[in-house]
Amino acid sequence: MNKLNINVVAIAVALAFSTGALAEGMSKTDYKAAKDKISAEYKAAKTTCASLSGNAKDVCAVEAKGKEKVAEAELKAAYEPTQKHGYEARVAKAEADRDVAVEKCDDLAGNAKDVCVKEAKAAETTAKADAKAQMKTSEANAKAAEKTVDARSDASKKVVDARKDAAEDKGDANYAVAKEKCDTFSGTAKDSCLSQAKARFNK
Repeated sequence: MNKLNINVVAIAVALAFSTGALAEGMSKTDYKAAKDKISAEYKAAKTTCASLSGNAKDVCAVEAKGKEKVAEAELKAAYEPTQKHGYEARVAKAEADRDVAVEKCDDLAGNAKDVCVKEAKAAETTAKADAKAQMKTSEANAKAAEKTVDARSDASKKVVDARKDAAEDKGDANYAVAKEKCDTFSGTAKDSCLSQAKARFNK
């Protein structure tokens, strides 16, 4: 199966799990109906994947499962709109994207595959770090709105700390990718590559 056809299947799976019609404050009946719809659409997507073969089939299956998990997380966030559920939905998306990206790496071999996997995990780390920073920032701002000037100062500190943690997580993930890419070299060239990576990410 060529890349174009795989992409067409991916788009079809994505559309099947669209949760755009969901809205905050839905009834329990609407929530259950939406959940049943997600389950039915996942089964339909699995049937579509069954017609494929090789890694294209594996990618399709992983993508379908990921879309189901994301749709369920987004549904929960819409039904019970809290900072925690919003964060969980973003995490589900990051993990689903990682699983699909890693599965696609199976089309590669050697160092190219290793770099592909590292990049997929780095992207996941970045997305999760951003989601965590966003949640902490929102929580800190919400608390600050209810309390005194001292609370606002504390909120500002938490925002700074959250962003610092996110930056460190991203730096570690990108450093891992840079190191992996150095494996294509040997000897002095590899040493130079590793030194540059360390300097770039302050390791």
